[in-house]
Amino acid sequence: MTKLKGALIGCGFFAINQMHAWKDVKGADIVAICDRDPERLKIVGDQFGIERRYSDAAALFTDGGFDFVDIATTVQSHRALVEMAAAHKVPAICQKPFAKTLSDAKAMVRTCENADIPLMVHENFRWQTPIQAVKAVLESGAIGEPFWGRFSFRSGFDVFSGQPYLAEGERFIIEDLGIHTLDIARFILGDVATLTARTKRVNPKIKGEDVATILLDHQNGATSIVDVSYATKLGMEPFPETLIEIDGTQGTIRLSQGYRLEVAGPNGMTVSDASPQLLSWASRPWHNIQESVLAIQQHWTDRLSSGGETSTSGADNLKTFALVEAAYESAADGRTVDIGAMLR
Repeated sequence: MTKLKGALIGCGFFAINQMHAWKDVKGADIVAICDRDPERLKIVGDQFGIERRYSDAAALFTDGGFDFVDIATTVQSHRALVEMAAAHKVPAICQKPFAKTLSDAKAMVRTCENADIPLMVHENFRWQTPIQAVKAVLESGAIGEPFWGRFSFRSGFDVFSGQPYLAEGERFIIEDLGIHTLDIARFILGDVATLTARTKRVNPKIKGEDVATILLDHQNGATSIVDVSYATKLGMEPFPETLIEIDGTQGTIRLSQGYRLEVAGPNGMTVSDASPQLLSWASRPWHNIQESVLAIQQHWTDRLSSGGETSTSGADNLKTFALVEAAYESAADGRTVDIGAMLR
């Protein structure tokens, strides 16, 4: 089978994981890279043996010779790059957060639909092994119908040392981390009808919020809490684990620290290990996230080859992006936000 050829735009902090993962993906290769910083372009190009290197995205698209583009830049450039891909009829993966605003995200989805090209958001957290394990248990019917959940990511890990720009934005934890946790809540318990949020800034050295608590009313009647924090000092640091509690009509699911998966149902309790694989290029504690990067990129490759829609398509991600915007609106004025109204 002929391999798909891809181009990567953006050679920053997280793109290294994507490049490593592309090496492991079956059915695709990266043949060109692009970055405005010549030093980063050289580092990534030399490390991964990529000869075609560009400092200008327009020149990259003009030369072509690839089947898809992986946009791994910061959010300010996403709309322009996605629209450039659509103009050249090139299927696109876009890093999260998808866009600066929900209206931009909607426009990007429309542009790709009009160009008849696939668009996927690199929302990799739902592809983590422990998250997939929770989803599989729930779908098996082992705990009946879910009616309550909690999705928790609380840590004191210093994320600013590797990504100092995170300390400079007026928005921080909901946009950077909460977006993943909200997507997991949607993935596990379904779409959301209304949302209420509260935020706080504990760290005086940053501009944005570093704690958020979000109440979700799901369309199926379930209620869940998404709580995220980078100001929580624990005896045993859980970074970067998302802990999950699900209550159902016939039992419960608990994903606890150390990837312990506990399922209590009508026939008793089972305990299993939902640990991610430690890939050859991965490192602890990041291996959970790194493995999910490989999983989502393999999913993209498989779906692009078969013509199927991706799990985190642009259209699907609008529903997660709306939760992020709603959380900021709710935190600002204290009201409960109707998600359906935001998506119309």
